[in-house]
Amino acid sequence: MRAKYSIIVPMYNEQEVIHHTYAKLKEVMDGYGEPYELVFVNDGSRDQTIEIVEAICQEDNHVKLVNFSRNFGHQIAITAGMDYAQGEAIIIIDADLQDPPEVMLEMIEKWKEGYEVVYGKRLKRKGESAFKKITAMLFYRTMRSMTNFDIPMDTGDFRLIDRKVCDVLRGLKEKNRFVRGLVSWVGFRQTMVEYVREERFAGETKYPLKKMISFALDGITSFSYKPLKIATYIGFALSASSFVYLLVVLCQRLFTSTTQPGWTTIVAINLLFNGIILMLLGLIGEYIGRIYDESKNRPLYIVREARGFTEDKDQEDKLKEKEREYVH
Repeated sequence: MRAKYSIIVPMYNEQEVIHHTYAKLKEVMDGYGEPYELVFVNDGSRDQTIEIVEAICQEDNHVKLVNFSRNFGHQIAITAGMDYAQGEAIIIIDADLQDPPEVMLEMIEKWKEGYEVVYGKRLKRKGESAFKKITAMLFYRTMRSMTNFDIPMDTGDFRLIDRKVCDVLRGLKEKNRFVRGLVSWVGFRQTMVEYVREERFAGETKYPLKKMISFALDGITSFSYKPLKIATYIGFALSASSFVYLLVVLCQRLFTSTTQPGWTTIVAINLLFNGIILMLLGLIGEYIGRIYDESKNRPLYIVREARGFTEDKDQEDKLKEKEREYVH
């Protein structure tokens, strides 16, 4: 029977939680009583994650596995899950059980009311440091101020999307992906369900500070060129202030005796301005780097193997066609 609901679970080194994640998802969806599939996407895990999921896949025909050839990143793993999902409604949930699987049922009810995107809004984030909470808050508010469409605040990738939304997203092949931004950008009827985010069940976060900064840059540069405008404004402001300072120095030199010989002031000003110039060049470089990534036209990901998707010959042929598309 064709799945009505596809649950996409991106995984990277999740051996400590994957058994519990599978059991919880199965309990919730079996209790709901409608056909479903669990699409686990292994994003190049280096632990025993793949072996565990392969064993589960052999025992449960609800479980499907997409195994990458290497680590391509969380957002790409979500994208692959959407490419392979067969359901009428697709739900994205992380493997760490911070997003309660029971909330999926609330999303499904909203979907049945006619909404095409249902996202989870976090009322509280348990087990997270004050630093992470503050930076997350600043990130979402910065994104909202820099884009010309509404990206809901305090949300993650935990959401349900309708099949038609999924098909539209599959047509967007940009390399530096920010999935929650893309979902907001495509529009459709959207609503939310509120929930309390739990502590991670086990293991370590896959988003240390370095990845958080990279993720934030992807989000901002993918949907806004306002930082480039800000760079222009700063350039004009610096030019104007430099000209005013030059006039002040000339007046002091010509009409007063307050100027002091030496290079301290000049060196300090040069260091300040050069630092700002290098920062702005780095910002422009971020955009140029993304243009370079897009111009190479490489595949978003490469699939080493896909299991559990051979329910009929037509589906098998479609999956082979997908694999050819993403390796050529």
